[in-house]
Amino acid sequence: MDTKYEAIFCVVNTGFSDEVMFAARKAGAGGGTIIKGRGTAPLEAEETFKITIQPEKEIVIILVPQDIKDNVLRSIYDTAGLANEAQGIAFSLPIERAIGLGEFNTEGKEA
Repeated sequence: MDTKYEAIFCVVNTGFSDEVMFAARKAGAGGGTIIKGRGTAPLEAEETFKITIQPEKEIVIILVPQDIKDNVLRSIYDTAGLANEAQGIAFSLPIERAIGLGEFNTEGKEA
């Protein structure tokens, strides 16, 4: 099944969502939605990945055309990945159908 859009989710420590959006826009994305969250992880995860897990998180959700998804993910990783203070992880999911991103034609289908 072909999809036209992908949803990129990026989970970062609180205070770093602006950096994620700056990186995404630099790679061609439009806007995004930021949701406050709380992370949980066992102590073993901190030891394994050699990171400190902050409980307060921000989740940035960005809908992008499929053809720029990889560029947006790379830009986010380079700016807010695990190697810096943001300690971000990002992933994408295909969007089967999206409403509100284009005009509907007379048959009720999005153009």
